[in-house]
This record gives sequence, C-alpha cells and structure tokens, in this order.
Amino acid sequence: MNHQGGWELIKNTWQSWLQHRGFFFLLAFGWMLPLIVYLMIWSAAASGGPLAGLSQDRLAGYYLVLVLANQLTYSTTNWTVGDNIRMGNISRWLIQPMSPLYHALSSEIAGKVVFMLFSIPVTGVLALIFQPQVNLSWTQVLLFIPSLLIAWALRFFWGYWLALLAFWATRADSLLALQDTFIFLLGGHLAPIRLLPDWMQTLARVLPFRYMSAFPVEILVGLLNNQEIISGLLIQVGWTIAALVLYRLVWTRGVRHYEAVGG
Repeated sequence: MNHQGGWELIKNTWQSWLQHRGFFFLLAFGWMLPLIVYLMIWSAAASGGPLAGLSQDRLAGYYLVLVLANQLTYSTTNWTVGDNIRMGNISRWLIQPMSPLYHALSSEIAGKVVFMLFSIPVTGVLALIFQPQVNLSWTQVLLFIPSLLIAWALRFFWGYWLALLAFWATRADSLLALQDTFIFLLGGHLAPIRLLPDWMQTLARVLPFRYMSAFPVEILVGLLNNQEIISGLLIQVGWTIAALVLYRLVWTRGVRHYEAVGG
C-alpha cells in the first residue's frame, strides 16, 4: 500500500470538502435533528421521575454525547461506493499505485473534520440549554476513546462490504438503508438500550448495531458496570473482525467479477 500517496489524497480531499463546508454543515444538522427530537421527547417523559434510572439531565448527557459519536461513526462514503462501481470510476482506482480503500478513507477523514467544525459548537449550545449530567472518570474516558474508534471501524467496514455487493446487485445501497434502520432501532437512537423492551435489549446486546453507535456513549456516561464494559468490548471487537473478513472476502471476489467497458 502506498501510504504516502494515500496521505496526500486525504489532505487534498479535506481541502476540497472545506470549500463546500456549507452543504456538509446542513448534512450534519440533518443527522443531529432526529436525536435532538428524541432527547426532548424522553426528557419530557422523565419530567415526572427517572426512567429506568435515567433522569432528565442524564438523558441529556446521553443524547448530546450520542450526537457527537454518531457524527464520528457515520460513514457517508459507503453510500457512494455502489455508484462508483456502476459508473466505472473504480476502474481508474484499480490502476493507481495505492489501495482503492484510500479513496474511501480520504472522504471519511475529511468528512469527520468538517462535520466536527459544525457539530461541536452546536452541541455546546445544546448543553447550555439542556444542562446535561455526565460524571466523567479517567477510566471511562480511556475506555471510551478506543471503543469509539472500534465503533467507527465496525460501522465503516460493515457498511463497506454491504456497498461492495454492487459488484453483483444494481441497488446494493438499499442494504445500507436497512443497516441505518437497525442502528436507529437497536443502536440507542430511538431510545437508550435500557428503555427498550426486554427482547429488543437482548437483540441489541447480540447484534452489531449497538456497538456501531451507542456502546461507546454508554461507557462514557456511566451506564455500564465493569463486567458489561468488558463483555461489550469483546463483542465489539469480534463483530469488527467479522466485518473486516467480510470486506476482504467480498472485495476480492468482487474485483474478479468486475467488468467495465470504455472509460
């Protein structure tokens, strides 16, 4: 892998995204809005007393951290993979002296920087309004950071292998929409996991979608005990390894199957 060429591509993509930051700010706000709505709904529901041990200020802390975590883990790149395969753009990537994965990573990194330029100030204003309670410890912070990175890797590579099914299917991005639906239901967006029905909590703890979004947040805001954190990290790493294996398998077979005419 040509890491130097990949790094130059990342820098150039970041500069390009900054030139169109107004559009991406609107995109980031669109992702924030549903979580803000659910924050207000659950805060209103908790006005009469805590829900499953979550008071209004703890719910505010959960959702405001989730707003930022979702911006950092969400992958816009995966939605363009299928189009690049169908339109043949991937042909020129395959002949470049670096891995095509760098094209996805360049957009990922550039996007995260641009989104945070908007999301952090907005979340700060929301924190002044909702007055969240987050009792941080160094242990929580130190565990949150690697868990967040793994959550991004899991969400990115899981979505990437789904998008690569465009080598065989015309509209593979419908699977990405399905993935987002499961993240909404089981990834802590609709409600914190402990507020879901028991059968949904069981699914959330087993399937990968919680570990793409809510799990790092639960660590940081103190919703998990030590045993739950350790077991959750093991499951998160396990699903990430599975996503990487699926990505390599689908990519290798997809490139062999790929055909393009013209340019």
